[in-house]
Amino acid sequence: MNIAYWIIAGLLALFYFYAGTLKVIRGRDQLRPMMAWVDRMPLPALRALGTVEILGATGLIVPPLTDIAPFLAPAAALGFVLLQTGAIAVHLTGEDRRIALNVGLIATAAVTGWLATGL
Repeated sequence: MNIAYWIIAGLLALFYFYAGTLKVIRGRDQLRPMMAWVDRMPLPALRALGTVEILGATGLIVPPLTDIAPFLAPAAALGFVLLQTGAIAVHLTGEDRRIALNVGLIATAAVTGWLATGL
């Protein structure tokens, strides 16, 4: 189960670290082709969302790796489940109805959280 956690958590952390970094450093015009919803959110909120994603990705990897506050790993996974639940709401209230990625990320984060409880 430990190997499964590191594979799934590592991939999830890479995804969120990349997506969060894009939200922090790129402007709306650069994000719009990938994220149609960016115009409906204030820029400071978009930057904060990116920061939360980077911190969550760090929370999946660093605590179990260092064995310092390992309870943060399942907390980070739960945070990603909640984040994607909100993302689905944002997509469904706008014109963008593509939520398959969000549902997949919820499932992946839930499995990661479950695996993290056994570390």
